[in-house]
Amino acid sequence: MSQVLDTPPAPVSFTGSGAEDPAVLAARYGLTVSGARPSLPEYVRRLWQRRHFITAFATAKLTSQYSQAKLGQVWQVATPLLNAAVYFFIFGVLMGTSRGVPDYVPFLVTGVFVWTFTQSSVMAGTKAISGSLGLVRALHFPRASLPVSYCLQQLQQLLFSMVALVVILLCFGVPPTMSWLLVIPALVLQFVFNTGLALIMARIGAHTPDIAQLMPFLLRTWMYVSGVMWSLTHLSAGKDFPPVLIALLKANPAAVYIDLMRFALIDSFSADQLPPHVWALAVGWALLFGVGGFIYFWKAEETYGRG
Repeated sequence: MSQVLDTPPAPVSFTGSGAEDPAVLAARYGLTVSGARPSLPEYVRRLWQRRHFITAFATAKLTSQYSQAKLGQVWQVATPLLNAAVYFFIFGVLMGTSRGVPDYVPFLVTGVFVWTFTQSSVMAGTKAISGSLGLVRALHFPRASLPVSYCLQQLQQLLFSMVALVVILLCFGVPPTMSWLLVIPALVLQFVFNTGLALIMARIGAHTPDIAQLMPFLLRTWMYVSGVMWSLTHLSAGKDFPPVLIALLKANPAAVYIDLMRFALIDSFSADQLPPHVWALAVGWALLFGVGGFIYFWKAEETYGRG
């Protein structure tokens, strides 16, 4: 019985003027550039396909974070509470920033918890790529999965801390009201903002690892101008500050999300302490950094883990 064999393609010469374009050859045989950046819609689709990996990775990181400590997951709540206690002693007692601020302890704890969410997301995002080079170089997946999962981890940690925050509010006589439901949209907007900022810092940190050493100083400065330990309204009262400076301080994104949470949870924090059009500001910051940060990160997708 005879056997018919397919005739192999004729060899292509790359010498002389008859050499064939490598791009044409690649297209003929279905070859693509390894690690090439996909289109933005395709990138979003691939990221969505890996949503289960993102959530599982975030949960695993959260579970293992304090696995070596004897108190374990208790530190998820104890760490921000201890920070709040230190700030209360230094700023509330020694420096007297609590004067004129009703419900100062709930005011302070809310600010510390919300600020910690942003601070931790940015720090984790800065090291998301540079600290996971083994994973980035070994597997092919949308690199945005890493910063997003780290931000989701910080959101999960904040939700644990919110249980302690509710207990503190009740202990200090702050009653639950319908306004507490505003926490949900405020946290969603802050999460989008944090994720976008983490994506920006992940790209910068991937190419300039030294930025991780600078970030604690930048974040500490940002914290001091965001009204975490004091009321920006009371701070500016009776002071000869330029109105533009006061407006900028109140409109900075960290202060906006902190103020929204305080307005939602604390009755004594009234609407006149919020910057004008606060919800528009919160949505604007979330869209600007969420969308802009995602695109900024995507544009360097093929460079992560190389070099």
